Amino acid sequence: MRDLAVQLAGMLAVGAGVVHGVLGETKVFARARIEPERARLLIRLVWHVGVISWISLAVLLIVAPKLGSDAARNWIIAVSIVTFGFAAFANAWATRGRHFGWVVLSIVVGLAAIGL
Repeated sequence: MRDLAVQLAGMLAVGAGVVHGVLGETKVFARARIEPERARLLIRLVWHVGVISWISLAVLLIVAPKLGSDAARNWIIAVSIVTFGFAAFANAWATRGRHFGWVVLSIVVGLAAIGL
């Protein structure tokens, strides 16, 4: 059951990362007017660094139960809880709770915590 919770957390986090990237491109950057163009490119790339980081950490959650090392598993889960927990908090705070992302990320944190 613990392994399944960790893997579900990973799968949900992959989904969150993909949705974050797609919505960023289609809703945020499609409308944003940022000058100069180099600043726009930098902000866009930094946005996607977060996307890739979430997906990478999510993949680690998915494979953590199969690593054969309790220490590695626990560190992956702990780092995931901190990372996704901070992202959930920041999202809720910045949007005053009006964006669904903090709920999704909070579920990821809860599922990962079950796996500890």
